[in-house]
Amino acid sequence: MISPATLAELRDAVLSAPRVIAVGAQTKPRLSDVDAVKISTLQLRGITEYEPSEFTFTALAGTPVKEIIAELAEKGQYLPFDPMLVEAGSTIGGVVASGLSGPGRFRFGGVRDFILGVQFVDGMGRLLRLGGKVVKNAAGFDVPKFLVGSLGRFGAIGEVTFKVFPQPESMLTLELPFSAEAMAGLANSRYEAAALDVLPGGAAMVVRLAGPEKALEMLAKEIGGEIISNTIWDAIRETPWSYKTDITPDQIADFKTAHVSCGGSVAFSQILPARGMTLRGDAPLWIGGRTRFAIEDAVKQALDPQQRFPTLDD
Repeated sequence: MISPATLAELRDAVLSAPRVIAVGAQTKPRLSDVDAVKISTLQLRGITEYEPSEFTFTALAGTPVKEIIAELAEKGQYLPFDPMLVEAGSTIGGVVASGLSGPGRFRFGGVRDFILGVQFVDGMGRLLRLGGKVVKNAAGFDVPKFLVGSLGRFGAIGEVTFKVFPQPESMLTLELPFSAEAMAGLANSRYEAAALDVLPGGAAMVVRLAGPEKALEMLAKEIGGEIISNTIWDAIRETPWSYKTDITPDQIADFKTAHVSCGGSVAFSQILPARGMTLRGDAPLWIGGRTRFAIEDAVKQALDPQQRFPTLDD
């Protein structure tokens, strides 16, 4: 394991071996389980710029998301997409590389909607700064967004810039009996839920409302259900679920064996689905195949013509 402490050392680390991959806290170990020299970003740590009035921050890739959340909270700001695995030690570089968003993606969009800029080292050892540090950005190919979910296959991320939102005045969580019709109704209603998830087992769903406290109380009475602690979202973010073993992959479609997030867009399960990506375990990285785009080959050739980084198929 190579552990650079500066962006210059990150460049040297990338050039030190014919095949490398950057890793953070390894909270999603299957994503980097490849035959390559590991480059740890954990010493690339710290918020380098934070402009609360501009609603942006810049941090080195190995900065724990937990530290960023705490710093933003002091100024009444937050990352609305609910970064996952915060208590497990997830880093901001890992958030970008994995592209993994939490329940807040339902209302506000995912990681890709909040990243503004990035510094990374490509396969030729070039330290590139692309995107910007302000919300209004230059036109052109948006490489920072392209790197979201790239699994470190196009370069080693060293620093990222994100936009943030003001924290809502208040939040309220309701638990209701689950049905697909009820969930679809809430998702398309005037209530504008901030998050909408189905809990493991498929019997209940949780709805997060955000806004002025009195308004939320009125909405809660209209929607119905039981008001529960907002800490349920912290538990969801850390994926602590366990499931029965006497189940089959086709049951996932019935919401019986998985935690279903983002209004039904994403499911997390301990059994193999028909199609998906493995975060932990010995299963193939891509279960049931993945969608391929021609632009992947073009960008790979431009940034890593010598194949110093693994491919998305590794």
